[in-house]
Amino acid sequence: MNVLHIDCSPRTTSYSRQLSAAMVTRLISNHPGAQITRRDLGHEPVPHTDSDYATALSTADALASGLANGATQRSEQLIQELESAHALVIGTPMNNFTVPSTLKAWIDQIVRVGRTFAPSPNGEKIGLLQDRPVYIGIASGGFFTGEKAKQPDFLTPYLAAILGCVGIKKLQFLALQGTAFLDPSQLATQQGILLDTLRTGV
Repeated sequence: MNVLHIDCSPRTTSYSRQLSAAMVTRLISNHPGAQITRRDLGHEPVPHTDSDYATALSTADALASGLANGATQRSEQLIQELESAHALVIGTPMNNFTVPSTLKAWIDQIVRVGRTFAPSPNGEKIGLLQDRPVYIGIASGGFFTGEKAKQPDFLTPYLAAILGCVGIKKLQFLALQGTAFLDPSQLATQQGILLDTLRTGV
């Protein structure tokens, strides 16, 4: 079993990193011998797509040229990394109601027409990747779900939609909320409760 572990926070001791690390530990305990592939977007961000990549996706002929001249090389590397994973763990903060730009840059490289999705005649996107479990640990300073919710949530529906369009639909969200208001002991208790809900069957 191979697990792709992605972190997005620039802070080494962030709550999202702690949560994702605990999720990986839980997966390993249930799947001894699992191999971990690390992708630290917070410390080593994926570059945003450039002009050559955008041009390569503009037409079929341009894509053929892009495949030949290396414009899609980084995208292909990240897609293959994802394809080789039996499960994906993502640790991310909620930034301004949604995903941080570091995670969006990775998404823009792995969502590629003709490679990870195909357009249908009616304009829908048909996922070309095999489905696999995705465990998403979110740290939020405020509350975006539940009785205390005071802010909108564009993160979870976005990730469900964008990963779903490439064929990955087995998403489980674990949200550690109120990190700006709760003390460490309260957050530790909340994290323990979240981890007990983790469904680790692959």
